[in-house]
Amino acid sequence: MKKSPARDLDYTPPYAMPDYLIRHATLRQLQVFEAIVRLGSFTRAAEELFLTQPTVSLQIKKLADAMGLPLFEHVGRGVQPTEAGRELYDACRRMFETLANLEMKLADLKGMKRGRLRVGVITTAKYFTPEILGEFSQLYPGIELSLKVTNRDSIIGRMHDNEDDLYIMGQPPHDELDIVEYPFAPNPLVMMAPRDHPLVGQKRIPLARIAEEPFILREPGSGIRDATMRLFDGQGLRPQVRMELGSNEAIKHAVVAGLGISVLSMHTLTLEGVDGPVAILDVEGFPIMRHWFLVHPKGKELSLVARNFLDFAVEHGPRIRDRMESMWPALRFVKDDDAVAAKKRGKTVKAKS
Repeated sequence: MKKSPARDLDYTPPYAMPDYLIRHATLRQLQVFEAIVRLGSFTRAAEELFLTQPTVSLQIKKLADAMGLPLFEHVGRGVQPTEAGRELYDACRRMFETLANLEMKLADLKGMKRGRLRVGVITTAKYFTPEILGEFSQLYPGIELSLKVTNRDSIIGRMHDNEDDLYIMGQPPHDELDIVEYPFAPNPLVMMAPRDHPLVGQKRIPLARIAEEPFILREPGSGIRDATMRLFDGQGLRPQVRMELGSNEAIKHAVVAGLGISVLSMHTLTLEGVDGPVAILDVEGFPIMRHWFLVHPKGKELSLVARNFLDFAVEHGPRIRDRMESMWPALRFVKDDDAVAAKKRGKTVKAKS
């Protein structure tokens, strides 16, 4: 019988075993450390991991003792990793990515009975994503779901750090990442005004007339803001911006309060409908037809769970379109050339140099 090399005393494995760290450091300590560096705060790390702050501090002290070097230094009210801490953080990210891939492959071997799905979405997508996740969960009750709702810049940052499986965006970051995008649902942008506004009920209101009204604009970097300003710029007009707000709900409340009119996604009216305190104006050039995209970085290996959810969400798209049309029967969905070109199974878009 051939002798196994693992049993040969002269055999040396092709990698060095970190015996000291295996004995003195734990994965939980490394998880706590990674969260502190990523979030920049012991307190925020404790909140994310559902631990007390003394527990977090104790875990970091034990890890620093095992490393034999300080891992953090205080800068003002925050903390920053030391040089040793930065080296450990890089190693942690690589190790956690490897373990995540292992977990993903094991889940694939188990089929769809168990697994995890992490989805990151921009704030406006929160009006329909929970519904899709809920229906997906009913089909696969053993899948653990995580939904992160934040602004576009944060979603791009999460994409850079590979923190989620899939992302839902209205404006994929073509200039910043090599991505694969899947158009799956319409995202009409409409002009909104308070129900008692004198323009409500008028037909084909010229954009020049809208430019005379106090206007509420989304924050810089918003895809809605960019699309709105392109339309005004195309006619040589500038809206009379009264205020800028970073929340859809804050803008809707400001509109109802009579502070101005604004452009938002029609999805923001999903709960109250078009007969609530906010009315849709019939303005030339509107609705601005956009699409929702499922996005992931090019080269990312999707788990079986993520692939199934992607297909499930794409198939859900027509239902979202039907809901938009039922809310506003006059709405006519015009296919976007870019969305049509990006085929159902995904289009790779390379970041510009």
